[in-house]
Amino acid sequence: MKENVLDVLMYLFETYVDTEDDPEPDQNELRSELSRAGFGDAEIERALDWLDALTEQQESLNYGTQTAHGTRIFNDFEHERLDTNCRGYITYLEQTGILSPPQRELLIDRLLALETADIDVEQIKWVVLMVLFSQPGQELAYARMEDLVFDEASGLMH
Repeated sequence: MKENVLDVLMYLFETYVDTEDDPEPDQNELRSELSRAGFGDAEIERALDWLDALTEQQESLNYGTQTAHGTRIFNDFEHERLDTNCRGYITYLEQTGILSPPQRELLIDRLLALETADIDVEQIKWVVLMVLFSQPGQELAYARMEDLVFDEASGLMH
């Protein structure tokens, strides 16, 4: 099986997002479960490191009032990894109020940390859900994003 870090993260997210059990199983339990699910050790370690970094960066977010409206300028590396559709979708999420500017920065950081050459809008949606789910007080933004993800998915079937 050829999985990447996002596959591992999506598996964890789908497995634990709606559980009422321990909200945070320890990393040894996660490693064992992920191994049983068929994921490789390298991907498991990278995914757990990715989650640790997400948790560590929560402290740097400012949930206070937003500053003046500005425009996010993407650097060359970000342009290389995030195509026009990706950058536009991130801007759209911020303009609709689903993401705050600090959350946008956290999202971009976590997307680039995936070390995937081909980041697309579908991957962004999943990472946005993970970022919002991991933050206290973001239930409304999470619900809006979840609606957006599943409304768009069901709209494709028509």
